[in-house]
Amino acid sequence: MKSWWRKWSYEIPLAIGDALWEVLVVQFAALLDRLTVRKVIALIPVAIIVLAYYHRIPIPPELMLVGDFLAYIDIFSVLFLVGVLSRVTTILFIVKQAAASIARLGGSVVAHVQRRDMRHRRQRGASTRRHRKPDRSEDDRAFGGVWDQAALA
Repeated sequence: MKSWWRKWSYEIPLAIGDALWEVLVVQFAALLDRLTVRKVIALIPVAIIVLAYYHRIPIPPELMLVGDFLAYIDIFSVLFLVGVLSRVTTILFIVKQAAASIARLGGSVVAHVQRRDMRHRRQRGASTRRHRKPDRSEDDRAFGGVWDQAALA
């Protein structure tokens, strides 16, 4: 009788408590770890339908449409992603064109700098050549070539 009393007053309530702890705490925590936003959104239409068939609470049609939208969220998300991808390809095309124009501008700047020979500047102490003055003034110069005789006449 003592073992029977010990079993029913001590061991069985502890076993029930352990089972409740396992189900209500450990397994519930594991369920919450696996829970995602998509799964929560998938449960919202089910809750709306349960409320709609529960005749004591009237549900407006707008709320039913929201439930349908959430039920078909996969289709809407695919359509949204296709729209975003078309915008992304447009943006990538514009960026590619801008990069090409920047590369052309950079190439022309490099060619312009090389033409001016900016790399080899003169040293400060280097002497410069003096320009020779012309022998004749502007008025004494001939017009050149065949027109010399015509201009003097």
